[in-house]
Amino acid sequence: QVQLVESGGGLVQAGQSLRLSCAVSGSIFRIDSMGWYRQAPGKQRELIADVSSAGPTNYADSVKGRFTISRDNAKNAMFLQMNSLKPEDTAVYYCTANIIPTSRLIQYRYWGQGTQVTVSS
Repeated sequence: QVQLVESGGGLVQAGQSLRLSCAVSGSIFRIDSMGWYRQAPGKQRELIADVSSAGPTNYADSVKGRFTISRDNAKNAMFLQMNSLKPEDTAVYYCTANIIPTSRLIQYRYWGQGTQVTVSS
């Protein structure tokens, strides 16, 4: 069974930094693209950054220049370095990945359970 587990969330003041991690475990044939979404109270879940298996990245305008997504393919992990955090970054952050498990050899999208990030002013 494939699982994604986020860690690294917490409460910080505006201007500070956090680093989120996403660990992928299970019987995996291949991990393709990975990404981070967030959902603030009363708002829709939004994609903020993604990274392909080869490395190219994309960012939402709201986080461009402040957040950096990266992945470690050898460790089946993904990271989100968040700098210059703002109160409007407060949300639950979810990692997601398009994964081919060894059991089915069909690509599925998997989600983590989410980690809370709260930025105080």
